Amino acid sequence: MYWSSILPSFLASMVEFVEALTIVLVVGVTINWRSSLLGAGAAALTLAVLVAVFGSTLVMFIPIEVLRQVIGTILILFGMQWLKKALLRYSGLKSMHDEAAIYEEQMQKLRAHGEAEPSKFNGFGFLTSYKSVLLEGLEVAFIVITFGSSVSADKFSGIWTAAEGALLALIIVVILGLLIRGPLTKIPENTLKFSVGIMLVTFGTFWTGEGLGIQWPYADLILLALIIFYLALSLIVIKWLTPYGIEQKRKLMAGGNS
Repeated sequence: MYWSSILPSFLASMVEFVEALTIVLVVGVTINWRSSLLGAGAAALTLAVLVAVFGSTLVMFIPIEVLRQVIGTILILFGMQWLKKALLRYSGLKSMHDEAAIYEEQMQKLRAHGEAEPSKFNGFGFLTSYKSVLLEGLEVAFIVITFGSSVSADKFSGIWTAAEGALLALIIVVILGLLIRGPLTKIPENTLKFSVGIMLVTFGTFWTGEGLGIQWPYADLILLALIIFYLALSLIVIKWLTPYGIEQKRKLMAGGNS
């Protein structure tokens, strides 16, 4: 089992599944569960086809060295997007991600389309659930395939390990969703996104270097040094940006009171 594949896959998938579940719950509660679950199921089937077609092509025909270099670069860019949002949130320049607020916002939007019959199929509800699960699922599939196929020369084994991490995240989120039947506000999603951003940039740097022929000292242990480096750099950026965040809040409060 490759820990460098299963852990990032689990954490990143947890974030995506929580966001998808929020929309599925909103559609189920506001419109009806039949349309919501059918949309989620159809999206899952679509994802399975896409992964089977494009995932197998990626694994079978692209050399591991090229794969690591290309995927490493993509992960750096992908991770930087997550980190940028996290740094802006922690510094106060961007609002914290709030699943409860998103849940209420989406519920208001769906209610604006009028009342729906509980037992009747609703096309709008179906498409809303389908789109949400498909988009979030595509990100999960991307993470599973990229991490799994780059972690080892045995690509299929690596992808299976990464898929186990994603599957575990799915099971946990679904069980929590069934028990709570509401937005999963207790899961520290902002912290998860920050952690995943650090991991994506770290592994992206590592694999890009390997693809370019760099022989990292101490092999996989260098990953810990890269994590510490990017974490320290992120904390420095947060400290640097925080005064701007405080000033922004002060201006917003002053504008609201005027």
